[in-house]
Amino acid sequence: MRTRVKICCLSSLGEARLAIAAGADALGLVAEMPSGPGPISDELAGVIAASVQPPVTAFLLTSREDGEAVAAHARAVGVTAVQIVRHLEPREHAAIRRADPRLRIIQVVHVEDEGSLDLARAYAETADALLLDSGRPGADVAELGGTGRAHDWSLSRRIVEATDRPVFLAGGLHPGNVAEAIARVRPFGVDVCSGLRPQGRLDAGRLAAFIAAVRRADG
Repeated sequence: MRTRVKICCLSSLGEARLAIAAGADALGLVAEMPSGPGPISDELAGVIAASVQPPVTAFLLTSREDGEAVAAHARAVGVTAVQIVRHLEPREHAAIRRADPRLRIIQVVHVEDEGSLDLARAYAETADALLLDSGRPGADVAELGGTGRAHDWSLSRRIVEATDRPVFLAGGLHPGNVAEAIARVRPFGVDVCSGLRPQGRLDAGRLAAFIAAVRRADG
């Protein structure tokens, strides 16, 4: 199976075009967050999303906690996939479905301990896909992504094995470790932000090296 590649924290139309040309399958557009890199305005996110053509998909990363508000946010930006970075009650997924049945729900699970496995199983009942990240949503200032930290990949592998939904792996990935991550976790896809941004901007050389490492890992 070919591992999908999602390039996150895009900050411009130029970065989006660079990622697509390099072979990205999905782009991450980060809306307002309590912390972390990459937030852009909804207006810019809408411009980038409008430029993306299938088979590439634009994901809106939202920290909103109410299902109807999440659906409204996605509709305003013009995306068909929303990445929910907070740990919401699964009933909010139902609210999103009622508000916009076409919207694909990618639910983030911040892998902190054994409880993440139960959380992932519950979300797999209502989300279209899961994304495993290394945030700390319960911190005084919530960390919801872009930390540059890897988490326990053995827990991530158990989540992949325990659910029947596509699972993206994020958190501390870069060209030097993504092949090992794929071998150990066997995710549907990988997601990268800070690992390709040594100076805060998407680095073309690191981007190419990252995607080449993914393809080598796929065999």
